[in-house]
Amino acid sequence: MAGIQQLGDVRSGKLAGNITAFGRALRRAGVRTDAMRIALAAEAATLVGVESRLDLSAAMEAVMVSREQDRMVFRELFDVWFRDPELANKLLAQMLPSAEGKAEPSKRRPRVREALTAPRDPARPAVAAKPDKEVEFDAAMTSSDRQRLQHADFNALGASEYRLVERLARDVSLPIPLLPSRRLRAANDAGSQHARMHWPGVLHEAARTGGEILRLPKLSRREQPLPLLVLVDVSGSMERYARLLLAFLHASTRRAGRRDVFAFGTRLTDLTPAFRLADTDAMLAAAGLAIDDFAGGTRLGSSLAELRRAHARRLTGRRTLVLVISDGLDTGEPALLESELLWLKRHSRRLLWLNPLLRFEGYAPLARGASVLHRHADAMLAVHNLSALEQLASSLAALMRSGR
Repeated sequence: MAGIQQLGDVRSGKLAGNITAFGRALRRAGVRTDAMRIALAAEAATLVGVESRLDLSAAMEAVMVSREQDRMVFRELFDVWFRDPELANKLLAQMLPSAEGKAEPSKRRPRVREALTAPRDPARPAVAAKPDKEVEFDAAMTSSDRQRLQHADFNALGASEYRLVERLARDVSLPIPLLPSRRLRAANDAGSQHARMHWPGVLHEAARTGGEILRLPKLSRREQPLPLLVLVDVSGSMERYARLLLAFLHASTRRAGRRDVFAFGTRLTDLTPAFRLADTDAMLAAAGLAIDDFAGGTRLGSSLAELRRAHARRLTGRRTLVLVISDGLDTGEPALLESELLWLKRHSRRLLWLNPLLRFEGYAPLARGASVLHRHADAMLAVHNLSALEQLASSLAALMRSGR
């Protein structure tokens, strides 16, 4: 064992405490890790030693990270946490009631930036609120907090803010437009603008009253929500949007009629069985197990080709409303994407592109895939914050009224 650098007694050594504090910071950043993984990380550090930072990082990442979307967060936080002894001591001090100094401004990920922020000590009393200030929501979120989160980009949220916004998004309603169906039903007493006379009913009523016509029964068409087909991009550039928008769509369209949901990255994944679950958290867990290309590339054209070959019957004539949620950064062939979008347009009523990149003022779909998608979509709508989600319902209704 001469080649293994010994790290000292864990009861008195500093590295074990450093790794424990690092594990807590990972949890604050939203990485799923527990005491067992932290203990394995300490054991891995003992085996590989501290001579090579790359070896130490790879060994700890292997036992502490289980999800692909957490790897970049781990690496960025590891780089900051173990940069040098002085900085490590300062970062360890953040685990105490008061932090030593302030962190230098950086362009770190929001989850890493929040993890490096000193947590509030529950033993320290919070600053008393002014007695004349009315709290409109609760102690955790004031009206100013709510207003800020309404317009905050999902990609710029910290871990705790992201969880809160995800919960708020589930309360946003998205009524699916209603259209008259082919089935008829008895009109109410007030009648309907498009009701027609039900002559068999008129004769039946007259026979019951000795030939006197006392009531004129009418029929009107039933109204039903449009069949909905949702295609959600789960590539790396859409990582921060996909989970939140899936939660939003599951909660806001639960009363829709027919609802088919697919995730696409490098391949197509059917999420319709997961969306049949009543609980949104259970749906997200089932979707996470079903998607095996999360945070990868984007090949919308080949995914649409698979949809046409294997799931063409999900499109109900020309009545289906198609929502494509993507930033349009497609890596496939534009010719394939164009031909598949033409087929999808012929078999749907409306094709709407929900694009989070509309958060940038002056955005133009100049990428190859984005330009093809923009050319064939009936409209491009923003979905990058809560305010945009709330405006989505009115935009859908206006588009359906102005269409054929």
